[in-house]
Amino acid sequence: MTAPKRKQQSSRKPAAAARPAQKGKPAPQASKVASKPAPAKPVQAKSTAAAPAAPKEPVVKQPARSVLVPKLQKALRAVYKPIQPNTSRPLLEQVLFACCLENARPEVAEKAFARLLERAFDLNEIRVTTVAELAETLHDLPDPARAALSLRRALQGVFESTYSFSLEHARKHSLAHGVKTLEGLHGVPPFAVQYVVSTGLGGHMIPLDKGALTALFLAGIVTQQEYDAGKVVGLERVVPKKAAVEFASLLHQFGIECLTNLHGATVKRVLQAVNPAAKDRLPKRGLPLPEPVPPPPASNREGQRAADAARVAAEEHRPAGPQAAARPVGKTPLPPAGSGPKRPADGKSGKSGPKPFVVKPNVGKPITIKPAAPAAAEKPPVKPVPKPDPKGKAGAGGQHAAHLAKRKPR
Repeated sequence: MTAPKRKQQSSRKPAAAARPAQKGKPAPQASKVASKPAPAKPVQAKSTAAAPAAPKEPVVKQPARSVLVPKLQKALRAVYKPIQPNTSRPLLEQVLFACCLENARPEVAEKAFARLLERAFDLNEIRVTTVAELAETLHDLPDPARAALSLRRALQGVFESTYSFSLEHARKHSLAHGVKTLEGLHGVPPFAVQYVVSTGLGGHMIPLDKGALTALFLAGIVTQQEYDAGKVVGLERVVPKKAAVEFASLLHQFGIECLTNLHGATVKRVLQAVNPAAKDRLPKRGLPLPEPVPPPPASNREGQRAADAARVAAEEHRPAGPQAAARPVGKTPLPPAGSGPKRPADGKSGKSGPKPFVVKPNVGKPITIKPAAPAAAEKPPVKPVPKPDPKGKAGAGGQHAAHLAKRKPR
């Protein structure tokens, strides 16, 4: 029994001797735990984790334009009747009528344009008439001054380009050439160009004035950027060409209703039938719709070139007459070199050069009226003396009387 105990003691001794040898070297696991303490959790993380997450607002998807435009056309047919445009007018008269039709009812524009043509002798008289006088004639329109200025600028641009009052040459070429000709007229609003292209040139365009853009914006068809820029790209793709004239007439009438009676029952009924979410775009009662804010011009080289081209065009097509603004300093062209009088420095000797051209006022010479000569005194009529008959036809004594007349008195 003792032998096995000794073996156990001998076997335990090296283990006991090994323990103090390992005391100086800590265990690898213990060193790792001591060198990397457990990171303490921040208090803020606990508080944020404890707070409930804010509920996300549901994103309302706007219907596509191809869905809203047919709905709008159907709703407008139930309220308004389309008006067929008068295409029998010359092309220039259609441009002038479109200037009157912008943001105005068709019947009011017809009366105002007929009154303008009736009072004026011809189109040249309208061109040289002041804007104030034209505005008095077009007093029925919502903005007579704007329409009068557009009329005058259109006539001035046509006269300076062709020296006549006709735009029939725009029909002889392609549609693109006609559109370019109309867009080249300085001062003509885009609505007039689109109206004439759709009615006079047979193109596929939908004229959009301020009222039509407002109606499309309220219905959710046009975004805020397109409303501010005044351009709607891709609207002609949704509306077919056969229904473009009808849709343009209905949209024009609904746009005037939006401008005159924004919170009326008709506007709300149409918008509700087209897009129920359109009520969020309507301002509060008593407040007008915010005006569109056009984007600033581009600051790069292309934007600078466009601004310079517009400035040059405005200077070239400056309206004539008393309404014309004065030219800025430095813009008046100087006479060519050598056109003035050529005289020496002292001004005493030498031959004088050509005199400068001077425009003399057109003063007529006075008319001198000579007094009439006094009437001569009336004299009694002298009785003619009967001549003797040399052949003796007076009777038997005719020869004897003639013979006595030839004799001298004693």
